[in-house]
Amino acid sequence: MVTMRSTTISYFALAALLCTFSTQAQDSGEQSRKVAGGGVSVPGWTGKIDGNETKQGRTLDDAKLSQSAGALNVTTGPAVSYWNPANKGTGNYTVKATFTEPKYMNLNSHPHPYGVFIGGNDLGTDQESYLYCAAYGNGNFIVRGFGPAAFQMNGFRGGTDAAVHKAAGKGEPVTQEIAISVKGERVECSINGAVVAGYDKAALVTAGKLKSTDGVYGLRFAHNTEVAVTGLSLVKN
Repeated sequence: MVTMRSTTISYFALAALLCTFSTQAQDSGEQSRKVAGGGVSVPGWTGKIDGNETKQGRTLDDAKLSQSAGALNVTTGPAVSYWNPANKGTGNYTVKATFTEPKYMNLNSHPHPYGVFIGGNDLGTDQESYLYCAAYGNGNFIVRGFGPAAFQMNGFRGGTDAAVHKAAGKGEPVTQEIAISVKGERVECSINGAVVAGYDKAALVTAGKLKSTDGVYGLRFAHNTEVAVTGLSLVKN
């Protein structure tokens, strides 16, 4: 016998599920494209596309990482992370890079983020973990990671901060300097020189999140982005 209470619970469970699907659809917007001549052509570098992209038949060759004139040039394709296994951070350190979107929203219908990641462990496997901070050309930013399932540190929609640069309009250039710092028991994300988010290390190095803040560092891009990256570096704090 189905009671009114169980029916009500089922109704709200279904409503919540439909709301989740709707929100995810709004966030994804459009499907990831395939980049002509894709793949990784920078010596020593590799990458991995997100699991949901793999399920849609995408591969690492559907995004492109190349190098020219001192810049790492990225065009996606599927959402992807790139790294060089030799690039590692331990203890207290800051990883930073400058990201230039030459034509804001050139390959997408709404803003998509890009940034740096730290604490990369078991990268390229189904048990990988890392934390990333990424900016949008509209003033928003997100702090997220994998551990190995995706997790969010500042909510589904992320946050806004006056420090995050805004493009003048679609097709216009926008540049962001993005950094993640490990300082004792704190981890901070800075954009254009201002700390936009900070967390206790204990909230990050825990079950379902990071294995450690020590690990490989690299670059993170959402789908359908076109960005030039310069100055990727690590300094000890």
